[in-house]
Amino acid sequence: MRGKTSEDRHLIDLLDSVVEAAGFELVRLRLMSGTQTRRLQIMAERPDGTMNVEGCATLSRAVAEVMDAADPITGEYLLEVSSPGIDRPLTRLKDFETYEGFEARLELDRLCEGRKRFKGQLAGLEDGHIAINLDGEPDHTTLIPFDWVIEAKLVLTDELMKRGAEERVARMTDQDLSEDEEGPDQ
Repeated sequence: MRGKTSEDRHLIDLLDSVVEAAGFELVRLRLMSGTQTRRLQIMAERPDGTMNVEGCATLSRAVAEVMDAADPITGEYLLEVSSPGIDRPLTRLKDFETYEGFEARLELDRLCEGRKRFKGQLAGLEDGHIAINLDGEPDHTTLIPFDWVIEAKLVLTDELMKRGAEERVARMTDQDLSEDEEGPDQ
């Protein structure tokens, strides 16, 4: 799910170690067609789930250096590095665990219980399967093999926005505390 096409997967193979060496985790990579220029979109985050503008710039420089040397994309392209955002794609098993209790949409590559699309509250993991409590079906949890999922994304809800705000406040508080420990500027 981190890459859709074989070209995406080739680029992931090339860049995964670069992203990791820069201190980040690759969440998703997409090489998208444009009217004139293709766009290489990389979503990444630190292992603690954070990403800021400086991190995007650092990762962009590291990726650009490898891309320039390897030249794996024919023609011109635009490199775009970003955080996954609040209503982020879920591409790794750990994402489904981290966001347990939040609403998500999933699309599968085959039928499961007679359908390919699911929406509901994430209910954890069980033996490599994603548990989801389906909307409108109380007391019904569906287990979906992770390998069947081709697209998954959190749904932007008030609860998700509240969590994002709380995490930002906690990061700012931690930053303020670490600056206080360093003492006044000299």
